[in-house]
Amino acid sequence: MNNGRRIYLDHHATTPLDPRVFEAMKPWLTEKFGNAASREHDFGREAADAVEAARVQVAGLINCDESEIVFTSGATESDNLAIKGIKGPRNKIVTVATEHPAVLDSCAAVERAGNIKVARLGVGLDGLIDPKELQAAVDDRTLLVSVMFANNEIGVLQDLPAIAALCKARGAIFHSDAAQAAGKVPIDVRAMDIHLMSLSAHKLYGPKGVGALYVRKRNPRVKLEPLIDGGGHERGLRSGTLNVPAIVGFGAACELARAEMKSEGERLRKLRDRLWEGLRSRLDHITLNGHPERRLPGNLNASFRYVESESLMVALAGIAVSSGAACTTAKAEPSHVLKALGLPEDLARASIRFGLGRFTTAEEIDIVIERVAGAVKKLRKLSPLYKGPR
Repeated sequence: MNNGRRIYLDHHATTPLDPRVFEAMKPWLTEKFGNAASREHDFGREAADAVEAARVQVAGLINCDESEIVFTSGATESDNLAIKGIKGPRNKIVTVATEHPAVLDSCAAVERAGNIKVARLGVGLDGLIDPKELQAAVDDRTLLVSVMFANNEIGVLQDLPAIAALCKARGAIFHSDAAQAAGKVPIDVRAMDIHLMSLSAHKLYGPKGVGALYVRKRNPRVKLEPLIDGGGHERGLRSGTLNVPAIVGFGAACELARAEMKSEGERLRKLRDRLWEGLRSRLDHITLNGHPERRLPGNLNASFRYVESESLMVALAGIAVSSGAACTTAKAEPSHVLKALGLPEDLARASIRFGLGRFTTAEEIDIVIERVAGAVKKLRKLSPLYKGPR
């Protein structure tokens, strides 16, 4: 029973639109309807100015020049543009087995297309890349290295400055999918020496259907071939009429995230730790997945041995969490991320991802602790394998 109350703890999937973002978008959904490419009149110039103001806001979140921001439909398109659009005399891409499918599938596509070879690195049980493996993989044939900043399932934060330093030493371009990290942890693409970075508005309380690709303009200048032609919008890298309301919302969301990141990060970390300690104090055979400290403040991914995650989610009606299992066929397969960690299949199938967010409260966390603990205990009573207290 959920007593009619719904609790949302799936903020890695998407975040609710912040009401302040909606207020910024409202005029551009009604009376301000101009095409940003129609600069011959006031309606178009007004829209173009709004886009450029948002571009400055997005750039401010990651500390780049606004001219280096290319608006896209989201991080998936940005990943595709970065990976498929990069060209050069080298013929190797290095990525990681725990990447988002937008990166893994894009790498597979360029590999199928011909001359590019893809090296997919494994990770340790903590979800981190082995620096020695990375050093061995990135060589003078490497065109691009693509490593996500924060993992979308286990929240683990990779050491981007170290990866960037290696790329610089080997003359490789460095791309990072930062859809989950942006707005949650500080990002400085200049200090970190990153060349390409994918962003998505709906992961930081902005609207769905808009994102950006940061494309470095100097030292080195990164050149990409567009995936979409027709009009030469966005420096010729992404043609198509700009979604002005969504772009305005994206900018507002970035501005809010930048201003509130430190305090919100501390608040979420405390709530996340409260959730973890509450579950640990009530349940045995519970395991944290991923590095205990190098992770997003609002992420908790845990395995509840002797319980199928799908059954647990059914028992948690009214509480939105994720099982981490992608049902792409009739048979639900364990998450590719958890498999890459080396988790036994029973633990991979017993994992739940909790994604805390801006509107999560301590009261909700306490309710979730009790609901999860109660559901796990009930389900374990039905398991012939569980030998603990019943």
